[in-house]
Amino acid sequence: MKRFVKNSLNLQAYFSDLETEENTMTRQLYPYQEEAVNTIFNKLKEAKPNENILFQLPTGGGKTIIFSEIAKRYINHFNRKVLILTHRIELSKQTSGVLAGIGIKNKVINSEVKELPQQSEFQSFTALVETLNNRLQEDDQFLEDIGLVIVDEAHYNSFRKIFHYFADVNILGVTATPLSSNKKLPLYQTYKEIIVGESIPSLIEKGYLAEGVTHTTDVNLSGLRVGNNGEFTTGSHEMVYTQALMQGKLLDAYEEIGKGTKTLIFNAGILTSIAVYNMFKAKGYPVRYLDSTFSDRDRAETLDWFKNTKDGILSSVSILTTGFDEPEVETIILNRATKSLTLYHQMIGRGSRILPHKKKFNIVDLGNNSRRFNLWQFPIDWKHVFVAPHLYLEQRYKDEWDYELENDYELPEDIKSRFLNSSAEAFIVRERYLQCLRKGLKPQTVLDQSLDDHFGRIKDNAADFDEAFELFELLSDEVKYRVKQFAKCINATTNYTDYQTQTYSSKLRRRLIGWFVE
Repeated sequence: MKRFVKNSLNLQAYFSDLETEENTMTRQLYPYQEEAVNTIFNKLKEAKPNENILFQLPTGGGKTIIFSEIAKRYINHFNRKVLILTHRIELSKQTSGVLAGIGIKNKVINSEVKELPQQSEFQSFTALVETLNNRLQEDDQFLEDIGLVIVDEAHYNSFRKIFHYFADVNILGVTATPLSSNKKLPLYQTYKEIIVGESIPSLIEKGYLAEGVTHTTDVNLSGLRVGNNGEFTTGSHEMVYTQALMQGKLLDAYEEIGKGTKTLIFNAGILTSIAVYNMFKAKGYPVRYLDSTFSDRDRAETLDWFKNTKDGILSSVSILTTGFDEPEVETIILNRATKSLTLYHQMIGRGSRILPHKKKFNIVDLGNNSRRFNLWQFPIDWKHVFVAPHLYLEQRYKDEWDYELENDYELPEDIKSRFLNSSAEAFIVRERYLQCLRKGLKPQTVLDQSLDDHFGRIKDNAADFDEAFELFELLSDEVKYRVKQFAKCINATTNYTDYQTQTYSSKLRRRLIGWFVE
C-alpha cells in the first residue's frame, strides 16, 4: 500500500508544444500576456506621478516577458527611461537578456559600475537594489530621466529604501504572491491598486503551466518553533528533519514517487541539506547539494551538473526559490515546513515549467504545507490578499496533534476523585519530549518519567494491594493516551505504539507488585 496520498484538482488541460520562457522573447506574446500588457500600460498612461501599480502573475507565467514589453512600450510612448530593480544577480542578467532580445539598449548596474557618465545611449537600466542604493547615497542624480521604475519580486521590502529617490515617477511592482515580506509594511501602503493576471488553474487548463500532482504524508511538526519573524526557525527544523525517521520518510517518498526524475529538494537548514546529500549518496543516487556558502564558481558548476544530469537530485536551502529556472525538473520535494504562502508558491513554482514531454510534475510535501495553504493550484483571491494581508500572514492551520498535546489527558471526575492525594500538575507529553531533546536525553526518557508519575500517584492514593491495582486499571486510558502522544512525537508506527503500551503497562504492574512485596 502506498504511504503517500496523491492530491489533484483534476483540472482538464489541453496541452500543445510550447517554448520555455527563455525562448518566448523571440515570439509573439501569448494572449493572456498581451491582455496583461495592455491593461497595465493603459493604467500607466492614465496614472499621475506617485500612483503605483502592483501586478500579480504565477511563477512560470512570464512576468519578465510582460514587464519587458511594458518597458518597451513605455520608452517608445513617453521617450523616457525605465529602471528595473531586482534583488539577485541572476534576475538582473535574465532581465537584461530579455530586454536586449526585444531591442532595448540596457545597462546592468552591478558592483563594478561605479559611475555612468554617458547615459544617453541606454534606454533602460537593470540594477541590484543594494548596489543602486549605494550609488544613490553617493550621488542622488546617479541615474537620469527615469520615468518608470519596475520592481521584480516586489513582495521583498528591501526595495523601499530607494523609492524616495524616485518620488515623481510611477512604480510598477511585479510578483507571484502579493504578500509583503514584512507584515508591518503591507504592499497596499506602496501600491495604489493591484492587477491580477491569469490564475494557476487557468494557465494549467490552457496549457501554459504543468499540472502539479501533490503527494502528502502526515508529518509530526510538534518540535518546530516559530521565530520573531513569524516563520518556523531553522534550528528547530534541523532538529526535526535530521532525525533518522524523517530522513527515512524522505527516501521513501523519493523512491516511491520521484525516482529517476530530475528532483529538486528544498530544506530549511544547511545541516539538513548535507544530511540529505549524504543519505542519497550512500544509496548510490546522483546527487549534489547547494547552499549560500558556495562560491559563484562552485554554484555555477553545481547548477550546470544538475542541468545536464537527467535524473539528478539537488538538495538546496531555499536559495533556488527565485532567479533559477530549470524546466526539466519533474519532482519538487518540500523537505521542510513554512508559514509563508510566498515561499510555498516559490518553491513549487520551480517545477511548473511545461515542455512538450512534460505536462505534469510531482510535489512531495513533507511539511504539511498543502494542508496549511491548500494545493498549489487552488485558486486564490489575490485582490483580497492585497487588501487584507494580515488574514494570510497569520497561522491558519494547526497540526491536529498540536491540539491534543497541549494538555494532559483529562480524567473523568469520578476517577479524578480517587487521586486527591496526588499533585494536580499536568503531564504534557510534548513538553517533556522537547525538554529531553534540549538536554540530549533519549526520547524513551519521556515514558520513564510518565511511568514514575503514574506509580507515584497510585502509591499516594492506594491503601492496600487490591486498591493499587484498581487504581492501575482506572489509569489505563490515560496510559494509552500518553503512549499514543509519545508515538506521534517520534513518528512511530501503530505496531510500535501497541508494543510500547503493553510494555508500559507491564512495567507499571511489576513495579507495583515489587512495592508491595517489599
